[in-house]
Amino acid sequence: MSLFKARDWWSTALGEKEEFDQGCLCVADVDNSGSGQDKIIVGSYMGYLRIFNPHPVKPGDGMQAEDLLLEVQLRDSILQVEVGKFVSGTELLHLAVLHCRKLCVYAVSGTLGNVEHGNQYQIKLTYEHNLQRTACNMTYGPFGGVKGRDLICIQSMDGMLMLFEQESYAFGRFLPGFLLPGPITYSSRTDSFITVSSCQQVESYKYQVLAFATDADEREETEQQKLSSGKRLVMDWVLNIGEQALDICIVSFNQTSSVFVLGERNFFCLKDNGQIRFMKKLDCSPSCFLPYCSVSEGTINTLVGNHNNMLHVYQDVTLKWATQLPHIPVAVKVGNLQDLKGVIVTLSDGGHLQCSYLGTDPSLFQAPKVESREINYEELDREMKELQKIIKESTKTQDILPKSEKYYDDLRITAEVSPDLDVASQAIDSEVRAEAVPSVTVKITLQSRLAVQKTKLSICVQPPLALTHDQFLFDDIESCGSKAVALSVFLKGNCPPAELEGNAVASYSMPTGIPRVAQCKFRLPLRLICFPAQPSKTANHKLTIDTNKPPVSLVNLFPDFADQSDEDQVNVLGFQFLTGSRITLLASKTSQRYRIQSEQLEDLWLITKELTFRLEEHFKKQNSKDFTCIFSGSVPLQEYFELIDHHFELRLNAEKFEELLSERAIQFRAIERRLLTRFKDKTPAPLQHLDTLLEGTYRQIIALADAAEENQINMFQAFTKLKSATQLVIMLISLWQKLSTDQVAILEATFLPLMQDTQELGWEESVDAAISHLLRTCLSKSSKEQALTLTSQLNIPKDTSRLKKHITLLCDRLAKGGRLCLSTDTNIQQTMVMPGGCTPIQESDLEERTGIQDSTTMFTNHRHLTKQKSKTESCFMTTRSSCFGQSQSIFKVVGQNQMTAWMLCAWTDLSDVLWSLLFFFLFFSFFFFR
Repeated sequence: MSLFKARDWWSTALGEKEEFDQGCLCVADVDNSGSGQDKIIVGSYMGYLRIFNPHPVKPGDGMQAEDLLLEVQLRDSILQVEVGKFVSGTELLHLAVLHCRKLCVYAVSGTLGNVEHGNQYQIKLTYEHNLQRTACNMTYGPFGGVKGRDLICIQSMDGMLMLFEQESYAFGRFLPGFLLPGPITYSSRTDSFITVSSCQQVESYKYQVLAFATDADEREETEQQKLSSGKRLVMDWVLNIGEQALDICIVSFNQTSSVFVLGERNFFCLKDNGQIRFMKKLDCSPSCFLPYCSVSEGTINTLVGNHNNMLHVYQDVTLKWATQLPHIPVAVKVGNLQDLKGVIVTLSDGGHLQCSYLGTDPSLFQAPKVESREINYEELDREMKELQKIIKESTKTQDILPKSEKYYDDLRITAEVSPDLDVASQAIDSEVRAEAVPSVTVKITLQSRLAVQKTKLSICVQPPLALTHDQFLFDDIESCGSKAVALSVFLKGNCPPAELEGNAVASYSMPTGIPRVAQCKFRLPLRLICFPAQPSKTANHKLTIDTNKPPVSLVNLFPDFADQSDEDQVNVLGFQFLTGSRITLLASKTSQRYRIQSEQLEDLWLITKELTFRLEEHFKKQNSKDFTCIFSGSVPLQEYFELIDHHFELRLNAEKFEELLSERAIQFRAIERRLLTRFKDKTPAPLQHLDTLLEGTYRQIIALADAAEENQINMFQAFTKLKSATQLVIMLISLWQKLSTDQVAILEATFLPLMQDTQELGWEESVDAAISHLLRTCLSKSSKEQALTLTSQLNIPKDTSRLKKHITLLCDRLAKGGRLCLSTDTNIQQTMVMPGGCTPIQESDLEERTGIQDSTTMFTNHRHLTKQKSKTESCFMTTRSSCFGQSQSIFKVVGQNQMTAWMLCAWTDLSDVLWSLLFFFLFFSFFFFR
């Protein structure tokens, strides 16, 4: 809570769904009570006219019934309300109400009540003027220096000033160069009207010039007739302020008057002659303002409201006070209410009317005295060590993604997947070549604790799965309310998906305008993409999963796929995907092993994941917490590399198709230009088979486009299969090396960095960069590998040999005891070798990878460079003295050669053995060339 919050004296809410603007508020003694107490007059665009006389029992009270003196609904919208001496023959105050096509003047009177109902107020129409043009705003004052009465000037939407001498219409004038209406006011000191035009200029027009200028009724005549019928309307002065104006006011003080103009970014104070007295640049976008005279201080203060719910008080250009409001004010006034002078009255566009005063609440809180007690230094040391340990752990370990705050209390989203498939399938435009494509219903429920707005629910699944509806919009959800939607999921593409999980995300806005997001995940049933089938005895790919618990009957694990009456399905079970692939699951009768086999490697993933998941759920129900799965076989990297090569080959084909399409398109446009030139020629010339060439090129473009589209479909299927195989490899590595959850998350982020594969950024280069980063950080064996830098730009590689080497090296490092982490500290490799694993490769492969550096690499460690250079010269001298006795002159030649010196400095990252070979090569080359 702000200390400088506006103190609420009285407030109320006006109507429901009504709109207000800066001309809808007026504060004056409209009923001519003579007590000096002002009344608050409010008009709305809905046509309601209300008059208030606040009498709070204590500051901060809401509106009482007796505070509302009058409420009446007029036929037309109310644009502006003003109070002045608008009736001839009397100096009493009357109320002027401006409608779009009418000006009405009312007399407000009150009758003393004789019973407990209190006083009664009523309004009586004194006179009205029907307007020929649509009104925008109005101003009033003693035009021409009249005494004891006020005249009214109305500005229309097309730039006409209509002046009324109370009950009669005087004349009308069009403003020159008018485009859009702006704020207008009257200065009684100079007897002139001041407005701001659409040219962003403050313009002043004398009343006398308006009176004797050309009549507005003659505007339809020609220019010559208009010049002969009256004087031309000329400005008194003009000032360019460079921005649109929101409001304009005149304040007279000490026999001088000032013109205050509120712009979009500044507010200006001008003299009577248009000269700038001062200007102030505002920090926030203003919404309204009110200059007023401070009699006690002898200065002019300005209240400025902005769109940040703030009300600033300026004395000239100095900010004297800033206070917080509960709403954005569109109109602000100052009045005397119930013997309280200087009450600030604000009105919002939604109808929040508040009377407030400035001030602060003193803090009455006093901190209690702290009881003195002896300090336990041992306890403080123990607490300090625990805190230092926590700080050290938090600085070493980092999450892959920053943890975000959870707002489950505000909006809770739950997903309920139907246990049974839909009786009538909801599959639409499925490409699966099956007799029936099943679908399953998912019910999403939103439960809100608070009132939320603009809720958008998005549901996504992994392709080739598809949804019948993926987006839902809700305008408002009430407090403690709920919304529920239902949708269906089905297999659309002709390949198994890589994941059977979906995600529901709801984005919404709090009542304060703060955007938030809630999400939940749901798991789809395996029956959605496969059905029971006969087991197969032979298969190309087999995996064996070991467990530390007795084997479980497959009938109990897969009751939705097994036949309870068939005893053969206790140990063997068959699955067939809708796309045609068949997988067999076998459970050992004696050992604690399960075997999954199939013709394709990628088809093993979903069944293997479902098996481990159901085993964990089975033993969790039996309160067995030490259940683990183990993989002791070899990771099928060769089969995995074949999928990588197939996907990469399709990417290269897509690049070739794109180049061929570009060439054929250029050829097609060139032929079109030639033909167009021939057709435009006045003397017809033979086409020379250009039309035949155009048709042939067109057919080639269509054929290439069809081939590129087919290749795109095949590449999508290959990428889906590659993701399935990658998930399988990650699972096998995690079971093989018993990786933790954080390490598995690092592996998934490394091997699955992309949700969608594109030509600009593909899977191969992204995974290669991620694995290279792991090999030179947490899986590095020396400081040299950590100092190597990688290229910052990812391009499609020439082949996949480098990627396959890095994947094999990653598995080899993990087999030797390496562990994955995101810490920047050097990982100390362990010498323990886990059972099974991949065939080790030589460490020189990594050196071969990192030895090829960019030619633009800069060596900034000059101390290390100098050390290597001195070492180079000593090795070179030793070699020279041991091999040749009379080679001193040759060494001088070599030392004087700048190219040789540069080469000696550039190879600072090679091993010592390579240094010796390099020096021998340089020595002999220079010897023979000289």
